[in-house]
Amino acid sequence: MANDNGKAPATIKAYLAELKARLSNHPPALIQDALADCEEHLRAARADAPVKSEAEVLAEIIETYGTPQEVAEEYVAMEQAIKGPFASSATADESEVDRGPGFFGVLVDPKAYGALIYMLLSLATGIFYFTWAVTGVSLSLGLAVLIIGVPFALLFIGSVRVIGWIEGRIVEALLGVRMPRRLPTTSEQGTLWGNIKAVLKDGRTWTSLIYMILHLVLGTLYFTIAVVSGAVSLGVLSSAAYELATGKHVVQLHGYPELEAFFTTTPGLASLVVAGILGIILTLHIARVIGYIHGRIAEALLVRA
Repeated sequence: MANDNGKAPATIKAYLAELKARLSNHPPALIQDALADCEEHLRAARADAPVKSEAEVLAEIIETYGTPQEVAEEYVAMEQAIKGPFASSATADESEVDRGPGFFGVLVDPKAYGALIYMLLSLATGIFYFTWAVTGVSLSLGLAVLIIGVPFALLFIGSVRVIGWIEGRIVEALLGVRMPRRLPTTSEQGTLWGNIKAVLKDGRTWTSLIYMILHLVLGTLYFTIAVVSGAVSLGVLSSAAYELATGKHVVQLHGYPELEAFFTTTPGLASLVVAGILGIILTLHIARVIGYIHGRIAEALLVRA
């Protein structure tokens, strides 16, 4: 029941601080979910016993709910049980790129394919996020002088937090980076105005908006890299393989007759097949690195631990 100093936490704030410390070596999103779940449970129990002191209520909760260390161990155990196919067992301070699958191993690495899918989707999601963010900000500012301006702005801010959560689920599913699994909540209790102030003061609200605007630039870059590198590699591979198999002349290098003469021979076509395969492998490696980098960007802007 006690912490490392031999003293049990006497307040909800102290309990949450100790729980956060126990989870310090784990992904920030896991910490965020654990703190949100725990705080919701503790405050609900505190509200059900208004005549008792916070220390008394917390002592009873610890007997049934567990100490911060026990709760932390339970969350870690649950995390290991529900890992997805692209997830990594790495803790927050470990580099997944440094422990990559090897040059040819990337061909059977699900994370590389997940990142490639994310890159292909990122242009569409980037356009949607950017349009939603710019339109919402513009209308919120334009309607600020009207009575409907404040409700509209609050609805828009709420939608930004929900979209940030949805994007986090996409990032976790395809990039394997642990992201929040709970919808954004506030720690304020009581009045609606208190909750509104908490949302407005929450840095995650505004970093999510920044992420939505930034994602158009990143999405365009990711999509271009994926399409160009993938299309060139597949085109070279398929053309050379088809000509080798059928004998029909499909490989052409306009303006380079000497090279075209070589690449229409069997050794030349075989070298193009190898080049196409290497291009595909390099594309997957690039996708894996981009997936890692973008995962860190998403974690920095969409997670609050």
